[in-house]
Amino acid sequence: MDVIIAYFSQINPVLAALYASIFTWLVTALGASFVFFFKTMNRNFLDAMLGFTGGVMVAASIWSLLIPAIDMSDGEGFAQVLPSILGFLMGAGFLFALDKLLPHFHVNFKQVEGVKSPWQKTTLLVLAITLHNIPEGLAVGVLFGAVAAGIPDASIGGAVALALGIGLQNFPEGIAVSMPLRGMGMSRRKSFYYGQLSAVVEPMAAVLGALAVGFFTPILPYALAFAAGAMIFVVVEEVIPEAQQNKDSDLATIGFIGGFIVMMTLDVVLG
Repeated sequence: MDVIIAYFSQINPVLAALYASIFTWLVTALGASFVFFFKTMNRNFLDAMLGFTGGVMVAASIWSLLIPAIDMSDGEGFAQVLPSILGFLMGAGFLFALDKLLPHFHVNFKQVEGVKSPWQKTTLLVLAITLHNIPEGLAVGVLFGAVAAGIPDASIGGAVALALGIGLQNFPEGIAVSMPLRGMGMSRRKSFYYGQLSAVVEPMAAVLGALAVGFFTPILPYALAFAAGAMIFVVVEEVIPEAQQNKDSDLATIGFIGGFIVMMTLDVVLG
């Protein structure tokens, strides 16, 4: 791990953000590759993995994004936390708007959300998971951008920890796209293709986030909180409800706790 951190410390942070987000994309592809070996996935296992995803995202939002955003804000008391409040609200509002406007399909809910569209359910399902990946890629990019800007509270170790955590929780997301597509009658190859495609937005969002922070350093606390707000919205609106659809919801809860502990540990140990 020290070798990885040392390597990322020596390259351009924007390039580091790209590499880190490509890693998270590849982990999504690894999860999607399960479609070549299984036609269906045990529902309890998938619920536990979705719970794990939610735990990682919540812990990352707190330790990797909100706490650094507050620490690097000027002032005291309410003045110090105000940028984080505003950024958090903007991030949640942005995902709320996308959720209402962009048509997408949830397999577990068996319903289409957003504006009416003639698109097929396969396309809408990929869009649903893609919504999850926008704030994840943005969060990775913003942290690497903070390192580029020379922010004392930002570290390569913390950015690497976040990328590892996002990668871990992307694994079940790849399964959550490809396996339902296979169950709907799509070929293994196409199911895998669409499963990994859902995370292709992460490298783009990461580079955009890193560049934006590099050019506009004063927005950094807002950007970190923005990513946190977007991620928390996804967890509450999508991940937890989908993980709790099954009657045996205990596994999803245990998975959430496990994911939270893993991400918290990664951030504290590496960051």
